[in-house]
Amino acid sequence: MEMVYVDHAATSPLHPEVLDAMLPYLQSNYGNPSSIHQRGRQARQGLDQARAQIAAALAVKEQTLVFTSGGTEADNMAILGYALEHADKGKHIITSQIEHHAVLHACKELEERGYDVTYVKVDEYGQVNPKDIEAALRDDTILVTIMYGNNEVGTVQPIVEIGELLKDHQAVFHTDAVQACGALEVKIAELPVDMLSISAHKLNGPKGIGLLYIKNGLTLRPLLYGGEQERKRRAGTENVASIVGFAKALQISNATIKERHDKYQRFTHTLLDTWTEKQVDFYVNGHQTERLPHIVNISFPGVNLESLLMNLDMAGISASSGSACTAGSVEASHVLVAMFGENSERSQAAVRFSFGFDNTEEQIKYVAEETAKIVNRLKQQQEFIS
Repeated sequence: MEMVYVDHAATSPLHPEVLDAMLPYLQSNYGNPSSIHQRGRQARQGLDQARAQIAAALAVKEQTLVFTSGGTEADNMAILGYALEHADKGKHIITSQIEHHAVLHACKELEERGYDVTYVKVDEYGQVNPKDIEAALRDDTILVTIMYGNNEVGTVQPIVEIGELLKDHQAVFHTDAVQACGALEVKIAELPVDMLSISAHKLNGPKGIGLLYIKNGLTLRPLLYGGEQERKRRAGTENVASIVGFAKALQISNATIKERHDKYQRFTHTLLDTWTEKQVDFYVNGHQTERLPHIVNISFPGVNLESLLMNLDMAGISASSGSACTAGSVEASHVLVAMFGENSERSQAAVRFSFGFDNTEEQIKYVAEETAKIVNRLKQQQEFIS
């Protein structure tokens, strides 16, 4: 039985060229980049070169990038770091109901500390209306944090419009681009954002490395204390091998975006056309045009989600019910609840299929046909029981 991985939105496999780029910094150039001896200088050279490559790929200056342990730390650094440092300007934060838990839980922590957070709604396509952001703004609003592309349904948010309406307000704008970067070419210089989070393992880089872009002149309170790494903004010895891998992964990702976009569109059509042909009852969740190309979120009404995921796994298909950070839970996705309501059938039995560079047309055809068999069988069983 072939194993088919269609959960790349949770994490993606390390690209072979990324591993090759990392190996020298795991085997020979292993020095501490803060050391002044030869080994240290070799590591520092690799670190500086990787930082320059990433900055060029994102169209920003090198000093605006802070390397973190991943997207979660980057989000926390942006939200907690800015809010705690600028509490004298106000204690009101605006976010959306469908953010990643790294954002939502950071905002909950701020509420515990006396801050006021507004969670704006989304429409049935999972998209924020910029007018709702504008209506929520107050004189004491200091931060707006809205994700670039949703990790569960793939909907892309109107980041440019939101950023534009904040131009004359004191509030700074942070966007979680963890799922978007790699699926879309992210050029930060072209975006009206003050902070932006990225994680390498979503774009075929290593786990445990991410970054936060911080606009020049913006100050944040550090979350970690120790050495003076990352311009005193994030203490701790830099993860040089992973940063080098991050740079290579971003380079490959940007060079192959068009090719992968076209391939993922074909994959999506294969899934939907097969299910239509096999008379599967399904709904496509998320925006149909403003979307990340690698994510397809599908509701199968009348089917038990736990049984569906278990049967897919038995068929060798790795898919998920949503965010990997809630893996093991079969509760309705908070994203789908925000879109359709808690009791909606579309919120109860939704599966996310997400594609990667190593998937083939044959694999996706297998996924489509096996899913159709499983869904129709489970639905017949459920109808028989009822």
